[in-house]
Amino acid sequence: MRTAKYLNRSAAQIENDRIRVTVTTEGGHIAELLHKQTGVNPLWVPPWPSIEPSSFDPARHPEYGGHAEAQLLSGILGHNVCLDLFGAPSSEEAAAGIPVHGEAPVAHYEISGDHNTIEMQTVLPKAQLRFERRIYLSADSTLLRISESIENLSATDRPIGWTEHVTIGPPFLEPGLTQFRVSASHSKVMDASFNDGQGLFEPNAEFEWPFCPLKNGAKADLRIFPADRPSGGFTAHLMDPRAENAWFAAWSPTTRVLLAYMWKRSDFPWLARWEENHLRTQPPWNGNGLACGMEFGASPFVESRRDMVNRGTLFGTPTFRWIPAQTSVRVEYCACITTRDAVPERAKWDGSGEVSFD
Repeated sequence: MRTAKYLNRSAAQIENDRIRVTVTTEGGHIAELLHKQTGVNPLWVPPWPSIEPSSFDPARHPEYGGHAEAQLLSGILGHNVCLDLFGAPSSEEAAAGIPVHGEAPVAHYEISGDHNTIEMQTVLPKAQLRFERRIYLSADSTLLRISESIENLSATDRPIGWTEHVTIGPPFLEPGLTQFRVSASHSKVMDASFNDGQGLFEPNAEFEWPFCPLKNGAKADLRIFPADRPSGGFTAHLMDPRAENAWFAAWSPTTRVLLAYMWKRSDFPWLARWEENHLRTQPPWNGNGLACGMEFGASPFVESRRDMVNRGTLFGTPTFRWIPAQTSVRVEYCACITTRDAVPERAKWDGSGEVSFD
């Protein structure tokens, strides 16, 4: 492991002959999964300057907007963890200093490691949680093994959101070309509160992956990022309950690069797909956003803690996770970046170091 600067951000890196992994010190974002042979990093880099979240000040940085997401957006990159919220805080939580998606994606991380490992940890003082992540990359491998743990430091059981906010961006993401596959079954469009009702998706519509109902009565194939702009929306997908593991894959026909994540369905039963294709006009988006979030976690929708708990279940599956008092929980998942001549229709992970695609 070595320290580095990435997009003017303090970061740590590990690499082998095939890939390089970059993690930011503030926010703990996996900002880069570079496939060296092609020079492609599929993860999203926003079209605005990235700054350290600790340096953000609303008065000095109006270019990031005057809304609750501004601090998060000032430093967001690639894959960030949403903890202990997946969505906005309540007005009372916001007044107490809880940001959108919780403290984790704007926190400072202590980072250590060796030639093939990055270990990072932080304490979220307001949520009273300790979060740790370990990223392992073996020699000559295209597979990252990632483990995370959350320790509840408080004396009360906590209902939390916990989502791996993986976001794909250009040049890997190309309208009308980039393809996606997901081990999904039942799906639902978020209500009209998302994007203030803008976008083509029919709010609250239930459907089977991948054909999403549109307001005009047609259906969108979510396996291909849309060519028409502007577009944008949010859909929640239950991972196939018949399978032990869940996965998604994103593939570029232009570069043949494939990015896939695999995880245990019991850890993260949901995948949220967020689409932004030049729809948002407010700062810092300014009509220039192009991104696709493939966000797997414990919750289907971005919403407040109260709404998450009141919802309780969707399709018979819990929509949040309990962390018992003074207890730790751990999850493991993996990410793979390689090249293929076509997008796979199936993916398998043995829970350790082997993946396969069909």
